[in-house]
Amino acid sequence: MADIHDNVDNLRHAIGLFNAVGCRAVLLAGDFVSPLVVPSMRKLHGQVIACFGDNDGNQTGIAGGMKIVGVLGHPPLCWKSPDGVRFLMCHQLQDVKDCIGDADVVIFAHTHRASIARDRHGRLFVNPGEVGGWMFRRPTVAVYDTETREAEIVNLPAMPPAVEIEQWG
Repeated sequence: MADIHDNVDNLRHAIGLFNAVGCRAVLLAGDFVSPLVVPSMRKLHGQVIACFGDNDGNQTGIAGGMKIVGVLGHPPLCWKSPDGVRFLMCHQLQDVKDCIGDADVVIFAHTHRASIARDRHGRLFVNPGEVGGWMFRRPTVAVYDTETREAEIVNLPAMPPAVEIEQWG
């Protein structure tokens, strides 16, 4: 998951989904935005591995809360699953262009647009989209199966239409 942008309600939907499907680990590719979202992550049944994004203002507060929840670092961040899948995670894809190495899966974010693609070497590139939903009103996460080595984008509940501002006349 990525780009929570302080939307605690959508984060709780994501947590419910991850717990329901039995995720053993949840990787967060940045943009908590503030420590406000960290306490909800204590409800996750799986391990949390996270990196900072470019909009994480109170990094000291986020880091303090994450000590209880899981692992947090500055990107790029590497993690190997118990069954040997090598993940490389960052917020902005440009941060890993020279260090992909032997990663099996590259998780990135920042664009708020969900995508899944393979490169010519067979590596999977996953952008889970945005949990917050503020940009496109379609919050999403990605779920990766380490046995099949496939990922899918999963929609979270739809958000109401954005508020329109009328012209003053």
